[in-house]
Amino acid sequence: MTSFSIQNFGCRVNQAEAFEWAEDFELSGLSLEDDAARADLIIVNTCTLTGRADRDVRKFMRRISRLNPAARLVVAGCSVDGGRERFEDYPGTWLTVSNKEKADLVEKVLARVERKAAAEYSPLRSRALLKIQDGCDLRCAFCIIPQVRGPSRSLASEEIISRARALIQRGFREIVLCGIHLNSYGLDLCPPGSLHELLRSLVGLDGLGRVRLSSLDPRFLDDPLIDLITVSPKICPHFHLSLQHGSDGLLKVMGRGSKTSDYSRILARLRDGSPAAALGADIIVGFPGEAGEGFERMFEFLRASPLNYLHVFSYSPRPGTPAAGRPQVAEAIKRERSAALRAWSGERRLAFHKAFLGKELEGIVVKKNHSGAEVLTANYIAVKVPRCSAGQGEEVTVKILRAEPKKAYGEVVADLCNPPPRGGRVGVGVKQNMFAED
Repeated sequence: MTSFSIQNFGCRVNQAEAFEWAEDFELSGLSLEDDAARADLIIVNTCTLTGRADRDVRKFMRRISRLNPAARLVVAGCSVDGGRERFEDYPGTWLTVSNKEKADLVEKVLARVERKAAAEYSPLRSRALLKIQDGCDLRCAFCIIPQVRGPSRSLASEEIISRARALIQRGFREIVLCGIHLNSYGLDLCPPGSLHELLRSLVGLDGLGRVRLSSLDPRFLDDPLIDLITVSPKICPHFHLSLQHGSDGLLKVMGRGSKTSDYSRILARLRDGSPAAALGADIIVGFPGEAGEGFERMFEFLRASPLNYLHVFSYSPRPGTPAAGRPQVAEAIKRERSAALRAWSGERRLAFHKAFLGKELEGIVVKKNHSGAEVLTANYIAVKVPRCSAGQGEEVTVKILRAEPKKAYGEVVADLCNPPPRGGRVGVGVKQNMFAED
């Protein structure tokens, strides 16, 4: 019987793809393996957003070729689109799959492996990931993703509702909606739809616990959508925005078509509408043309904002993008500025956690072992608890007793008695390498 493991790099969309692949593989008779070093087949779902992401992919492939030289590697995704030839002759590479070919990945693999009778599915995660959109029609000066992912493509709303109902029936209490450019959802459909319309349908589903949104583009956050996501009790109060910078001059050369005054208004509306929400942002440091003055303007904007944390990216030139040929900021300066922003982000996250000391919050049990459990609250606080009778995937109420920058510590005060997803296994066989810093 063939065993498999999946190694993810990069975004939530990759995680959502792995979530679906693993289910299909198990139901088709393959065996899920915890450790890639013991698996017969390893799916490497790649990312090429930054140079670091590409390096992480190559580092993993070198490592696994030493630890598990007999493994067959299926290299898929953005790095393949960025240069398939880089992987086809790599030791252990068995199959390469571009983004356009991902829909056929499972079929391609199953046609070439031995398998047993269909098995029962053991979910990979405590929270279900549902990809509703792929690709991007925008052309930011720094981004290679439209070239490797293609134009925006949306899943029909009827199909999304059907899949969401199936996930609810399987016991998932939280569904994470994923997309390369989530705010573009529905614009390519006929007739056109919108993320706002889809969310209105989803939050009305019987049995739904919560919906969590992945990264949102502030340029497409209009007032009706903000009103919906901040008011609905079915939408997690956690909003992560792709701001990218906080200087009008840099936003212009990035091709973002937005201003910091727009960002300030949107962040204020999100905070006013949902005071307990976690507000996060992607920020690029060291973009070509980012002089010291531009960085300081960004830092001033961030200090005045209600943001609770950042994902900081050091700019990495991507061949084929407009910014790649421009004069570059020195790497030492990028490291210094990135460190300053990450330190500030840690302070802001700690202050956010401290604001909930002594308070009770609902969340999902996302990890559980001999030392206790970890609960992720609706507003994105990871809470370590020493004892937890609920299983992975179940809802609990936690009381926060101690705060640190990366997570909080507390105790379970109520088990909300929701059944776990069938099988109860979480995070098994699928590993995730995130190159962005929290």
